[in-house]
Amino acid sequence: MKREREPRVVFGFHAVLARLRSDPKSVIEIYLDEARTDARARDLVALADRAGVRLMRVPVKRLDGFGDGRHQGVVAKVQVQLSGETLEELLQNIQTPPLLLVLDGITDPHNLGACLRVANAAGAHAVIAPKDRAAGITPAVSKVASGAAESTPYLMVTNLARALEEVKEKNIWVVGADERAEKTLYETDLPNSIAWVLGAEGEGMRRLTRETCDILVRVPMMGWVESLNVSVAAGICLFESLRRRLARA
Repeated sequence: MKREREPRVVFGFHAVLARLRSDPKSVIEIYLDEARTDARARDLVALADRAGVRLMRVPVKRLDGFGDGRHQGVVAKVQVQLSGETLEELLQNIQTPPLLLVLDGITDPHNLGACLRVANAAGAHAVIAPKDRAAGITPAVSKVASGAAESTPYLMVTNLARALEEVKEKNIWVVGADERAEKTLYETDLPNSIAWVLGAEGEGMRRLTRETCDILVRVPMMGWVESLNVSVAAGICLFESLRRRLARA
C-alpha cells in the first residue's frame, strides 16, 4: 500500500522533464518562466499538454519564491508517494541479479543527488541508506540527480547492519569500498549479485558496517589525492560491475 504526503517542489528542466516522462500522473502543476520561448521550453509545454498536466506561465519572480533551488525557469509541484515497500519486498521484486548501492553516512544533498544519478546510469536496482546518517530526498537532491531521484528507489532503513545481513540472506554479496583494503576492485573476483557499500569521503564506513561486508576492496589511487568524492567512487564501482556483466553476456 502507498500513502501520500505533502507535494514536493522539483526545480529545473532535467528533473521536471524526467518526472513528466516517468510518472506524469504525479505531476500536479508546472510553473514556467513566461519569458522562456526557446526550444527547451516549447518541448516542455508540448509534453505537459500531451500528459494533460496543467502548465502556467508566470513571472520569474514567482519562481524565485519557491525556495533556494536553481530553477532554470521551471518549477513543478509533484505528489510524493510514500511506498510501503520494505527491503524484503524490494529484493523480491528484482528479476535480474541485484545491483545495489548502499551509502553509509552521506548527509550532503549534492553528494546524494550525484550518487542517485550515477546509480541510475549504471542500472542499479536501488540505493539504500540509514535513516540516522543520510540525507533525504529534497529539491536540491532532485535537481542534482537530474531525474534519478524520481526513478531510482531510495530506501532508508532503521538499522543498516541488519539490512545488510538481510541482503546477504538473499545471496547478494556485500562489498565495501575501503581505502585500507589489501586488493583493488580490479584484482578481486566480484560476484554478479552485489551490494556496493560506500562511506563518506574521509570518514569512510562505520566500523560495524565495515565488519558486515563480505569483501573489502579499494579503488587504486595513482596520483597525489588521498580520496575521491563518494559519487565518483560509486560510479567506478558500479560501472565495474556493469562492465563485468556485459562481458559475461
